[in-house]
Amino acid sequence: MTEFLADTPYVPASFHQWFEAARKTVYTQVERVPLASVHGWDCSPDLPAMTHRSGRFFSVEGLRTHHSRGVVPCWDQPIINQPETGILGILVKRVDGALYCLVQAKAEPGNINGLQLSPTVQATRSNFTGVHRGKSVPYLAYFQNAAPHRVIADVRQSEQASWFLRKRNRNMIVEVREDVEAIDGFHWLKLTDARGLLRIDDLISMDLRSVLACMPFGGERHVTRPMSPCGPTTTEEILSWITAARSRIEVRTEQVPLAELGQWRREPAAIVHESGRFFDVIGVQVKAAGREVGEWAQPMIAAHGIGIVAFLAARFDGELHVLVHQRAEPGFVDVVELGPTVQCTVRNYDRLPRETRPLFLDEVLTAEPDRILFDVILSDEGGRLYHTRNRHLLIETDERPDHPDFRWMTPAQLSGLLRHSHYLNMQARSLLACLHALATPAGPACVTAGGVESV
Repeated sequence: MTEFLADTPYVPASFHQWFEAARKTVYTQVERVPLASVHGWDCSPDLPAMTHRSGRFFSVEGLRTHHSRGVVPCWDQPIINQPETGILGILVKRVDGALYCLVQAKAEPGNINGLQLSPTVQATRSNFTGVHRGKSVPYLAYFQNAAPHRVIADVRQSEQASWFLRKRNRNMIVEVREDVEAIDGFHWLKLTDARGLLRIDDLISMDLRSVLACMPFGGERHVTRPMSPCGPTTTEEILSWITAARSRIEVRTEQVPLAELGQWRREPAAIVHESGRFFDVIGVQVKAAGREVGEWAQPMIAAHGIGIVAFLAARFDGELHVLVHQRAEPGFVDVVELGPTVQCTVRNYDRLPRETRPLFLDEVLTAEPDRILFDVILSDEGGRLYHTRNRHLLIETDERPDHPDFRWMTPAQLSGLLRHSHYLNMQARSLLACLHALATPAGPACVTAGGVESV
C-alpha cells in the first residue's frame, strides 16, 4: 500500500508522511490460537456460548433463524452478541471554507493490512467505561457532551446483521469551532481527500465509512412522477414500502447452545460449517502498540472468500439513481433494512441450485469495464471480523428491472433515510460513502449526484 499511496495524485503529501510515521508506532501482532487457549474467555465446548470472564465485551452464541420468505427457511449459525451501543464519531472543523475531519490510524487484529483509517472515536461501551483497564479514549468528551458544538449527525445504526445480533453503534459527526490539536496517531484530513482515499483498497475502515455515509448528501430530492411500479418514487412511498415489508416478513430467532448447532462442528482451532463454506469462529492472541491495551486474546469470525456488495445505477431524467433491495437478516432490530442491489459471497452459492443465486449477481459479475463507475476492495470491521473483505462496485446499467423487492432511489434520498435509525444496512452505507467519493473532484467528472459540501 505504501508505494501506491506515494504514487496516488489525490493523496496529500502531509497525509502520506503522517501515515507512514504512524506505521512505526501503531500496529498489532496477531497469532491464531486454539479456541481453548483464548485467555480471559470461557470457551469450553461444554458451555452454551463463548463469553468473556468479565461478563462484558461480547459473546459468541448459537442462533437458529426461521425466515418466512427465505430461500433457506431455517438455518443455524454462530453469531456475535454485544448488547451495548458503541460510539463511532468524527470531529470536523472548517478551515478557509473547507471541511476537515479528524481521523485516527488504528490497527485492528482483523485488518488484513494492519493499519487503516478510523473515526476520531471508535469505542464500545465496554471500552469507554474502562472494562479493559486500559488508557482512556481520546476525544470521547466531544461526543458524550456534544451540546456546546454543532451536531451534524447523531443516529444509531446497525452492523452486519448476518454476524452481529442486533448490534448498534451511535454514529456521530460533531463540528467544533475552536482549534483541536491532533495528538499522536490522529490527523486532520480534508473531507474531499478522505473521500478520495476510498479508492484505495483496505485503507478506509468500515467504521469510518459508516460515519462518512451519514454526512448530508446535498438537498434531499423527492421524485414526484414514478416511472414504473418499481421505478423512481418519493421518500414517503419508500418508507411505506419498507413498513409493509416489516409487517409482512417474519424472522424468528432463538438461542441454541453452540454444540447443538446443526451442520456446524467444533474443532480444536475453530468452529466450522461442515460444507467448508460461510465462515469460521477462530481464536487469536494479540499484541498491540498505540492502543488502549497492549495485549489480549479473543474469538473472531473469519469469512470464507471475498464478498460482493454492489449497486446497479441508472439515470432517470439525467439524475443518478441506485437500485436498493429490501433485506431481512437475523441480526436486524426491525426485520428489514435496505441493502445493496447485490450483497453476497459468491462461493457460498457454488453448490446450491442456480435459482437460489441472488438476483442481478450475474449482471454485476459480467459488467463491461466502461459500465463500472467504482471498484475497490474494502475491509469489514477488524475488531471482531478477521481478514473479512468485500468488493465494492457501482455499475451503470440501461436495464430497468421491475421487482417488488427492489426500488430506485437517489443518493440524496438514501442520505435522508440516514437521519433515522435502521433504514440502511452497513453494506449500503459503505456503498453510499463510495457514492460520496464519486461526487468529489478526484472522481469521474460525469458522475455527480448533488452538492456534497452542503453541511
